[in-house]
Amino acid sequence: MGANIKYKDSVFSVLFSDPPVLRELYGALKGVSLPPDVPVAINTLQDVLFMERINDISFTIGDKLVVLLEHQSTINPNMALRLLMYIARVYEKILGDKNIYTTRALRIPRPEFFVLYNGTAPYPDEQVLRLSEAFENGAGLGIPEKGTVELELIVRVININEGRNEGIVGRSKVLAGYRAFIGKVKEYEREKGDRERALKLAIAYCREHDILRSFLELHASEVMNMLTTEWNWNDAKEVWYNEGREEGLEKGREKGREEIAKAALAKGMSPAMVSDITGLDLETIKKFAG
Repeated sequence: MGANIKYKDSVFSVLFSDPPVLRELYGALKGVSLPPDVPVAINTLQDVLFMERINDISFTIGDKLVVLLEHQSTINPNMALRLLMYIARVYEKILGDKNIYTTRALRIPRPEFFVLYNGTAPYPDEQVLRLSEAFENGAGLGIPEKGTVELELIVRVININEGRNEGIVGRSKVLAGYRAFIGKVKEYEREKGDRERALKLAIAYCREHDILRSFLELHASEVMNMLTTEWNWNDAKEVWYNEGREEGLEKGREKGREEIAKAALAKGMSPAMVSDITGLDLETIKKFAG
């Protein structure tokens, strides 16, 4: 596992940005065993937005499959639409300079889509989201509805909380460790009422009980920063959503980030932290703080 961890990464993306781990995780999700020599290549989309990545993880398996994997702590019914946008960008990355206007038919890896959910809101063990569920009905235009839609994307949303999908989680040591670690953080936060203290206690517990021990021994401070930044970002988004500004946030435009910054400052976050989670420079943030 690479040591170049940025605090704007997520613990999930860092843990699973490793080909052997992804090979094991895919096998766990599909209930198969991939040959140890099958090549796994990570092609996660990078961007200048928060956490410097657009999607959590994308990777190819033997140039035959391309897998997009997302982690969610909140329920998002729009994941199929988001993943449609992601997969188009991923295919651009895979194809590189190949000419899509050539008369020769290009071959591309078959896509598969997964969301791993570990939030606190009730959710079934597994749910399938379909892009077609978002399509408008054309009946009002006098257009007869067809039995089959002409564009579809199917996402498996898998609940990885404690006691859910034990068969899947049990087949991946890293996934089991991640679930146990996040579970201890939640438990300690409920008990102590202090997020930072909960993180420290969870890290100490997991190191003592050989849960992600090597990762946590090497990167305890980065894990603290990653989770704190990620959760503060989620707090800022919650304020944003409550104020009805979802469109600006999703577009990630400058105006949207400025409004998020103002909302985060109003919530009591420091200018430095607001700068971290929005990407705006500190001078701009200080102007908003007055």
